[in-house]
Amino acid sequence: MTQRAPLGVAVIGTGRMGADHVRRIHEVTSGARVAAVVDVDAERAKSVAARVDGCTAHTDPAAAMAAADVDAVLIASPGPAHEATLLAAFEHDLPVLCEKPLTPDAASALRVLEAEQRLGHRRVQVGFMRRYDPEYAKLKALLTTGQLGRPLMLHNRHRNVASPPFFTSSMLISDSVAHEADATRWLLGHEITAVTVLRPTPSASAPDALQDPQFVVFETDGGALSDVEIFVNCGFGYQVQAEVVCERGTARIGDGHAMVTNMAGRWGGTIAQDWTERFETAYDQEIQTWVDATRRGEVTGPSTWDGYAAAAVCEAGVRALEDGGRVEIELVEKPALYT
Repeated sequence: MTQRAPLGVAVIGTGRMGADHVRRIHEVTSGARVAAVVDVDAERAKSVAARVDGCTAHTDPAAAMAAADVDAVLIASPGPAHEATLLAAFEHDLPVLCEKPLTPDAASALRVLEAEQRLGHRRVQVGFMRRYDPEYAKLKALLTTGQLGRPLMLHNRHRNVASPPFFTSSMLISDSVAHEADATRWLLGHEITAVTVLRPTPSASAPDALQDPQFVVFETDGGALSDVEIFVNCGFGYQVQAEVVCERGTARIGDGHAMVTNMAGRWGGTIAQDWTERFETAYDQEIQTWVDATRRGEVTGPSTWDGYAAAAVCEAGVRALEDGGRVEIELVEKPALYT
């Protein structure tokens, strides 16, 4: 596909994530411009569009996609709206970067997967941005060499200062552990076959009725175990850490000790307070890589299959949380388009 330069991007959703992507494309990314923004809140869309010369504001994604200067779509709207927007993008055969989740459940993700297969070529990159984080990328590269031997276990920690007021116990799985589901699959090169969720006594800092923290265990088809501590009201900072234990060694990322100070009888460093700080470089690299690939006529990065697999894992995880016990995961056969 031959693209004009710069690439005209329609950003669907102008909440915190979408507005940050508008800023990123406008100020950081090369080879692209924000051609349109879409939000159900017309005034918010107009306010965001006003920050970018030549950007139009819409309330209907289809109207933005039909614009002559829109070459690609970035979806940052709430998950339940993703399926309809993705199918509309397929009708225009537009390349898409879709923030996670691809869709909120396995059935709708499978419908998107089947629709993309009917196109006969990939159109979607899913926004699992940890794959673009320098530390995660370095860990993946090390595992790919085989120097440490076969991965046996992966330990993950995912902590937030405080959860939003609308957060539910199941959202700890579907909105947060979704990242570890993808990271496990990507780092280990395995599919997740079963999930168990253990529920310690909730923290006193957790809002009423919120099961926080949770301890999640993934089993994989490669014989490895991956555990996730998800704690969204830890109070002290935002931390994402991972340690892989292999046959001949271990590797750990996310300690955040780039600079340690010694002063006034104390030593230490700072802890990031949210995801925009911790993963700023990852988001910048993710968007730039997507733009570069799109301008070459390619689709790279996490695929619709990855989005479907993560949705299936999270769906099983919510069942394990609510019903207890171990829940097995059955995926459809992986289509050739994604191999």
